[in-house]
Formats: sequence, C-alpha cells, structure tokens
Amino acid sequence: MLFLVAALLLLGVVMGTVAHAPLGFSLAAAAVIAVWLGVFALRERHGRRHSSTH
Repeated sequence: MLFLVAALLLLGVVMGTVAHAPLGFSLAAAAVIAVWLGVFALRERHGRRHSSTH
C-alpha cells in the first residue's frame, strides 16, 4: 500500500512538471522514452530467444 501511495505521489509530481514544460519538450521526451523502451523490449525478446539453453 505504501508503494502505491509513493507511486501516485511520484506520478503527480511528474505530471505537474510535464504540464509546465513546453509541448515540444514533452513530445521529444516522450519519443525518447518510447524508443528506449522499444529497444529494450527488442533486446529482451532477442536475448531470451537465443539464451534459453541455461
């Protein structure tokens, strides 16, 4: 329960920061995060497929 409260507090702080940032900056940051997560997902999928022998 404490983790949930902390996560919601952090989300509120981040959303408040994004609301005051310029739209271009927010969109650029969102694009960078999306690409980073996509690369991470591809590396995880590729790594698990080839290293499932151990």
